[in-house]
Amino acid sequence: MKEFSRTARIADFLKRELGSFIQKELRDPRLGMVSVIDAQVSRDLSHAKIYVTVMGKNTAEEAKESLAVLNKAAGFLRSQVAKINNARTTPQLRFYYDTSVNRGQHISKLIQDAVEADRSRYTDGDGE
Repeated sequence: MKEFSRTARIADFLKRELGSFIQKELRDPRLGMVSVIDAQVSRDLSHAKIYVTVMGKNTAEEAKESLAVLNKAAGFLRSQVAKINNARTTPQLRFYYDTSVNRGQHISKLIQDAVEADRSRYTDGDGE
């Protein structure tokens, strides 16, 4: 149980700090507006998968260039995190596009469309 809480704490720390460093330290125009959505740290703390979204990019293919910039800057970002992290090791960082936000928006729109369709069907059948 303690192992899990440690990886969870480190993942939370990485998510917070990387979000800040990406916005403040990386000045590459190809990057765009990046949001760090989640972080998953391996049990041995040697690797971390960082999930991001990029404003205006709806697929991993569209965000490919931003991901390339982030993965190229992973060493720099890791060194920045290591400076403020008092742990013995800082995980290797690997960035991935997070599709869950877009999936959620798509499902939400489908639900909204279904509710509106039901509402109009109910209103049309109400004798108007």
